[in-house]
Amino acid sequence: MKVMVIPDVHLKPWIFHRASELMKEIKPDRTVCLMDIADDWRQQFNLDLYIQTYDAAIAFAKDYPDTLWCYGNHDVCYLWNQRETGYSKIAPWTVCEKLQILRESLPDERQLAYLHRIDNVLFSHGGLTDAFVRRYVPAGKYNDIDIVIDMINGFSCGEMWQDASPIWYRPQYYEGRLYKPRKLLQVVGHTPVDRISRKGDLISCDVFSTDSSGEPIGTQEFPVINTDDWEYFGVR
Repeated sequence: MKVMVIPDVHLKPWIFHRASELMKEIKPDRTVCLMDIADDWRQQFNLDLYIQTYDAAIAFAKDYPDTLWCYGNHDVCYLWNQRETGYSKIAPWTVCEKLQILRESLPDERQLAYLHRIDNVLFSHGGLTDAFVRRYVPAGKYNDIDIVIDMINGFSCGEMWQDASPIWYRPQYYEGRLYKPRKLLQVVGHTPVDRISRKGDLISCDVFSTDSSGEPIGTQEFPVINTDDWEYFGVR
């Protein structure tokens, strides 16, 4: 299956506009958004930009209803009232309302979750570690990937608001083992990188984020991944 990935958004509505154009050009079988729709450098009081970006996401969801969406830390922080870098004190009501509209726009609300699996490719914002699964999933269910995903997708702030969770983990910086490394390829955003890259069982693709001066860190490409052979390329 050919899957196009929309990496971390961070208040860039044009990402969804370009993604919509690419849907017509390359015709992927499925699309996955790694979210972090909210927050960007020095934009905490630009409520109009929050509204524009979420409205663009909602429009994309309605136009392409099969799209899967992966919660990021900058999404759930508003749902859970957790302050972090970039958090906007004036945006919580707007973000929560827009996330509800996004969720209700989907044919199945389970399309908005922490983890999604297509074939043997696992999509999440930060990455799923072996240690996290072993800590929170009963040992007897460890080898059933779908049960593991379903259980974790039912977690809330208590389990997820920590560095080792799939919304916060940064496998680019840590040597910890990912879950099922010989079985699953993981595709993640969250950690800005200068280009889409693969290392072992991990593809990193947060290439739209900017530095504190607003300059792009990465190539601003959309990864397109073949879930059968794990080959990938980027499109602009």
